[in-house]
Amino acid sequence: MNSNNHFTGSQDIDGLRSEGDLNLSPQRRAWTAENIAPETQRLLDEDARHFLHQSLSTPCLNALRSCGGAWIEDVAGRRYLDFHGNNVHQVGFGHPRVIGAVKQQLDRLSFCTRRYTCEPAVALSRKLAELAPGDLDRVLFAPGGTSAVGMALKLARVATGRFKFISMWDSFHGASLDAISVGGEAAFRRGIGPLLSGCEHVPPPDPRHCPFRCGADCNLACADYIEYVLEKEGDVAAVIGETVRCTPFIPPPDYWKRIRAACDKHGALLILDEIPTGLGRTGRLFACEHYGVVPDMLVLGKGLGGGVCPLAALLAREGLNVAADHALGHYTHEKNPVACAAGLATLQVIEEEKLVDRSRSLGSGALERMRAMAARHRLIGDVRGLGLLMGIELLRDRASGARAIEESERVMYAALRRGLNFKITMGNILALTPALTISPSELDHAFDILDACIGDIEATGIRAGPQSVA
Repeated sequence: MNSNNHFTGSQDIDGLRSEGDLNLSPQRRAWTAENIAPETQRLLDEDARHFLHQSLSTPCLNALRSCGGAWIEDVAGRRYLDFHGNNVHQVGFGHPRVIGAVKQQLDRLSFCTRRYTCEPAVALSRKLAELAPGDLDRVLFAPGGTSAVGMALKLARVATGRFKFISMWDSFHGASLDAISVGGEAAFRRGIGPLLSGCEHVPPPDPRHCPFRCGADCNLACADYIEYVLEKEGDVAAVIGETVRCTPFIPPPDYWKRIRAACDKHGALLILDEIPTGLGRTGRLFACEHYGVVPDMLVLGKGLGGGVCPLAALLAREGLNVAADHALGHYTHEKNPVACAAGLATLQVIEEEKLVDRSRSLGSGALERMRAMAARHRLIGDVRGLGLLMGIELLRDRASGARAIEESERVMYAALRRGLNFKITMGNILALTPALTISPSELDHAFDILDACIGDIEATGIRAGPQSVA
């Protein structure tokens, strides 16, 4: 590697392509050379000098100076519709209701020391319990989703007296050691050493990645395989999974019902991770509502803080209030009044501006637009969407399923040049997650950019040569 942490040879980095596009690629260097002005590069160099380098983030792509609504703006003054947003921007960036709540709370009570509570924390926990499905009426807060996942794992062990977990390959539940142990992405697990014991992994319900080659019934086979593992292990504390995978992959209607039934049969808990997909992103306030199941625990994060404050929550059913003699979280900012005020304002905005309905309606129209694009572009192998959680999969050849990894990067950087920001997942899926407040015209503009960029890449030729098969 060179000093900027980029690969300079032909090393195989395909195994690292899952959660996001890499900052290791030659295409990143080419885009930087063409688009980053000297004054911005000085800031990026200073950033790279002080921060530890890591895949997916540092060295950085660009530098921002402002954000608002569905848009971000870099220090050179170029604006981008942000279809990434780290999935924190359900209510858009800098929503005045959230900003106002934060400013007001700073003047009233800026911090709540441990062993004390405060009105914003109580109000937010009460509101979440009111909104959550079923009997998910107990809450713990944490500074981030990874920490909330860790609390869920600990509570599952305490409540069941068991220590094992079942999770899916290629899943993402956070970057801490316990979270990557149940997670399944190589970029986070590779070379780290012994992980948390008792973590069993199973295939996700995706026919293209199914080792059993069971075709259209893959989802049923994968669900049944989870029951098989539950039965054979006999002492699994919980199954943890992303209700809807952010790749995105949308499990079929019966998938979670079968797993819910298997957990009940074998005495395991069901933990659903909706850190990036909850709070209206999928066209329902909680993604599990699409499947008619209520988990034993539900994990929220990212957008809960309104795109302003780091905030996550663990929601659990009343029967799991059994750990009074354990410290599940014990975080310094567990009941931070400023973060909780931002969270409460965020939920109020989602309700009052009817953002769940908006996500469902706009997402339906966007899915039709993507299907029309797929009919015209040979590079598009598949499109998918649930609300404003959307994805376009690019394939070099639909028959063989050969992934268009290089072409996907070329499309992404071409879109950046035209003012659209998004990330790539699994190496060849354009992951599209705009603010739920986005206007119809802004959404149309984004798809106009995508349409043109994919067409341009097709016109310049889809590269021949070996590639991984999905």
